[in-house]
Amino acid sequence: MDAPKPEEISHPPMDQLQGLEYCIDSNPSWVEAISMGFQHYILALGTAVMIPSFLVPLMGGTDGDKVRVFQTLLFVGGINTLLQTLFGTRLPAVIGGSWAFMVPIISIIHDPSLQRIPDPHMRFLNTMRAIQGALIVASSVQIILGYSQLWAICSRFFSPLGMVPVISLVGFGLLDRGFPVAGRCVEIGIPMFILFVAFSQYMKNFRAKQYPVLERFALLISVTVIWAYAHLLTASGAYKHRPELTQINCRTDKANLISSAPWIKISYPLQWGAPTFDAGHSFGMMSAVLVSLIESTGAYKAAARLASATPPPAHVLSRGIGWQGIGILFDGLFGTGTGSTVSVENIGLLGSTRVGSRRVIQISAGFMIFFSIMGKFGALFASIPFSVFAAIYCVMFGTVASVGLSFLQFTNMNSMRNLFITGVSLFLGLSIPEYFREYTTAALHGPAHTNAGWFNDFLNTIFLSSPTVALIVAVFLDNTLDYKDSAKDRGMPWWVKFRTFKGDSRNEEFYTLPFNLNRFFPPS
Repeated sequence: MDAPKPEEISHPPMDQLQGLEYCIDSNPSWVEAISMGFQHYILALGTAVMIPSFLVPLMGGTDGDKVRVFQTLLFVGGINTLLQTLFGTRLPAVIGGSWAFMVPIISIIHDPSLQRIPDPHMRFLNTMRAIQGALIVASSVQIILGYSQLWAICSRFFSPLGMVPVISLVGFGLLDRGFPVAGRCVEIGIPMFILFVAFSQYMKNFRAKQYPVLERFALLISVTVIWAYAHLLTASGAYKHRPELTQINCRTDKANLISSAPWIKISYPLQWGAPTFDAGHSFGMMSAVLVSLIESTGAYKAAARLASATPPPAHVLSRGIGWQGIGILFDGLFGTGTGSTVSVENIGLLGSTRVGSRRVIQISAGFMIFFSIMGKFGALFASIPFSVFAAIYCVMFGTVASVGLSFLQFTNMNSMRNLFITGVSLFLGLSIPEYFREYTTAALHGPAHTNAGWFNDFLNTIFLSSPTVALIVAVFLDNTLDYKDSAKDRGMPWWVKFRTFKGDSRNEEFYTLPFNLNRFFPPS
């Protein structure tokens, strides 16, 4: 038997991911695009409901306040998504609420001056205004780093090797949002996971009139089936005497969103009153803005890969970060209760459907804005149990993580140096945040616990983020350990042409601004 040829046992590296039906600038039919945009909207609801459901009761708010925060978060998310896809990176990325802001926000909630307010509603309003002020000030970090092109300069130190752990942990780092939440209601979470995987993978070749309906709409179909099943369990009284945590994750009526939602409500700036400003709160919030910046950097690179685009050039990435800073400013002005980042689950859906079209994401932004105004209808879809979303996250976060691992194809993984950097940064990116989580759970405060609250928030936020820890470790090691003699091993010859806009002819196709705006903002 003849020895196999090299091309038969290895796969050549590819700049763009192959096998997608629609890439970033190719569009499906309007009917298909609208249907898929609605699917992205449904997926974005998970975080948009979970964050207000967690924060608003701690702030002293009612179910009515929770609905208003949910509507505002959805409304501002739609605006930010449109701005990002039109003028930012132009990648098909949904912008939504971020969990990275939880440490400084909870610190504000527990501020003694706010806790002393006896009336719960007044405490809610004053806490919201304090969060708004901190977000408005902290947004300047991303605005300055983005529009000054400082982040573009920083990104020149990133190699394919250094980005592997960052992008991977954008997905893997959210493991506590996956099966641990789905497992709180296994009778819904596990069927949802099995059904979604069966439709999107095993039955993806099923076609109706030559159209792969199950592959394209696996999420919509499986969510509808399991949602109806969950409603049947709720209506039959299956959870009547179950623990509160089980009811929250299983019942379709526990969030009380539909009954509390107005028919029509338009969110507007300063709707909670004038923001209040505190230097300590603002400094603590800046750490979350930095974490959001790093996590979004990894997410944008994953989105580019799953949209079959080239990696975003440094100035495009920096431009997107600037617009994301504007988005966090809007969060502060409107009062969403948290800051913004790229929705990782929606990036995973690009790969699951094999549709990376920018238009689909812009349509989903339209749905976010529309249903945030039409309160009752938006709340109806938001009654999907948390365990359903968590089951989907198991697939979506894993998909994004694997995109990060795919960057290893541009590096030499027969190099001990590269094995060391990849392994250590991945391990510490998981291990250090886990230490901070366990410590916080046991001691009810983070490992950083000094008299300076802003300093505690800063350190605890930074080291609770897996992608941020991975970036610090990987980029430091990659740029200090034998870096002069290992450019080829790090993947730099492949990476260097994507650093500048004119380095690759395809960049113009993917990242040029609309309405001929490049005349006024020439790319570098």
